[in-house]
This record gives sequence, C-alpha cells and structure tokens, in this order.
Amino acid sequence: MPIFEYRCRDCGSKFEKLLLSQAEPVRCQRCQSSELERLLSVFAVSGSSGEAAASESGPCPCGAPRRGMCGE
Repeated sequence: MPIFEYRCRDCGSKFEKLLLSQAEPVRCQRCQSSELERLLSVFAVSGSSGEAAASESGPCPCGAPRRGMCGE
C-alpha cells in the first residue's frame, strides 16, 4: 500500500494519501478539488548498524566522490 504525496492546484495544499488502489479517487483534503499534482516522494531507510551507513557515505571504489554516483 503506497503512500503518495499530492499538491492541490486550486488551493496549494500539500497532503499524503495511503492508497489501496491507484483507481481510488483522490481529492484535496482542504477544498475537495480533484485538480491534484502527485509529488515526487523521498524515503529514508534506517539500518540497525551505524557502521553500515558510514561505509556507504564515503568515496566509491571507482573513484566517484560518493557511492551511487557511478551507478553501483
């Protein structure tokens, strides 16, 4: 069940909506408009070890300044 973020084009309100189906109609929670823009969501992953997170923040073995910049 994904959580989507929306911005209303009529009133500018931002909100999140848990959708059971993408066919489910979504309306602005403030003004009930259906003129919505789905926003790009950002998520975070938390690990059980701080050591694992620290090892991924350093330079990549390929020479890129950060891991993930080279596509690994």
